[in-house]
Amino acid sequence: MFFTYLNLGIRNQIRILISKTRYLTCNLLSVTNNLFYLHIFDIEDRRMFLSQYFLPTLKDTPAEASIISHQLMLRAGMIRPLASGIYSWLPLGLKVLKRIEAIVRQEMDDAHGQEVIMPCIQPASLWKQSGRFGDGSDLSTETLVMKDRHDCELLFSPTAEEVICDIFKNNVQSYRDLPKNLYQIQWKFRDEIRPRYGVMRGREFLMKDAYSFDMDEESSIQSYENMLIAYLNAFNRMGLQPIPVRANTGSIGGDYSHEIHVLAETGESVIYYERGLLEALEDEAFDMDDLENFYAMEEEKHNATEQLIPAEELCVSKGIEVGHLFYLGTKYSSAMSVKVQNKNGELIHPHMGCYGIGISRLVGAIIEANHDDSGIIWPIEVAPFHCIILNLNVGNEDCDAVAVSIYSELSDIGLDILYDDTADTVGAKFARADLIGIPFQIVVGTKNVGKGLVEIKFREDGEMRALSKEDAMNSILEVLLVKE
Repeated sequence: MFFTYLNLGIRNQIRILISKTRYLTCNLLSVTNNLFYLHIFDIEDRRMFLSQYFLPTLKDTPAEASIISHQLMLRAGMIRPLASGIYSWLPLGLKVLKRIEAIVRQEMDDAHGQEVIMPCIQPASLWKQSGRFGDGSDLSTETLVMKDRHDCELLFSPTAEEVICDIFKNNVQSYRDLPKNLYQIQWKFRDEIRPRYGVMRGREFLMKDAYSFDMDEESSIQSYENMLIAYLNAFNRMGLQPIPVRANTGSIGGDYSHEIHVLAETGESVIYYERGLLEALEDEAFDMDDLENFYAMEEEKHNATEQLIPAEELCVSKGIEVGHLFYLGTKYSSAMSVKVQNKNGELIHPHMGCYGIGISRLVGAIIEANHDDSGIIWPIEVAPFHCIILNLNVGNEDCDAVAVSIYSELSDIGLDILYDDTADTVGAKFARADLIGIPFQIVVGTKNVGKGLVEIKFREDGEMRALSKEDAMNSILEVLLVKE
């Protein structure tokens, strides 16, 4: 039994070898007097041979897919449509979804969020209390409403402000219990009129939604800033360039709001931002005060007559919204009669914030920002596998031995490896490997094996190098350690 501390996209994660191919995956909570305190959350099997793996790739682009992320997710066997705007997630897609979910969860936990799970099905009576049920807003018209056998109106949750208020109202009474930040990662449904762009604009989607409660506006804005920094950290870890811009509060409401976008030519949104903002975002000490020093607006908030920067300093780009933050004030706590006692014994309505990240939408956004003509180029932190081994001559004793030994050695230190042991043609193997976008490809062929070499390809830039087996594996480990 041994531990590995390699950064595999999730910090403070330990994998404990319990058999040649099986691991316990744990979060390291603390170390005291040489005792390791662990949270065991998964048992993983490393036996990932492509001949056994469910990966239904497509050669041709489906006619219904109009943007690159939708095309590549279908072709790479990540998702399959069930109904308009509703998708089944297949093993490769689900692994990416789980990687993104893990990064978001860790950044939320680091920002003192506490995870809960709230029901997908909510009583309409709560929404009537807040005034949002049937109010004619886009959110109201997109909400799926139903009745149970007792004729009670229910709805499939598009968001959860009402439910979190109900939880808070019945369980928190004093200022001593604040601040609180509760979040969930849960499937949502919005009945879009025209679902399109695959998971980018689907009807069913996986979302992280968080809700903060504070005693006053000042502390609530501090919670808002904590969430903004957590979001920027999460998106940076996913290999994205996040750009926060001021935004309208829309049907959620509130007094203050930011959207976070990633740049993409196929983005539905247009954002306006000062050129210097991109450089400022690279500073680890970036905060709300820094953000307020720059002009950054989404299209509806942009006003050219109020723009106080030179035209040459203004960048106009298409973006994909991947996160949204709202300072709600007492909008919901007042409507839902949520009160807590302050230091003077007075009952007041707490100030709230809500914060969303589209987990499933991020999969599409990452592909939009990371692809080429051959397929997806996954950033290491969210890649479904770290490396794919391409055995070009399956059945050849030497090639099989080298390929399996690389697979075993990399798996035994906790890396996620996919081994292409199929009898497909060389061209088909290379095309499929490029399509699914795994960061490293190790190519095992008869000619090179005879020289004691394998080839390693870096998917990001297409560079190929002939190296010894050991040097090829070390090249992968060096990159992963740099990412730590």
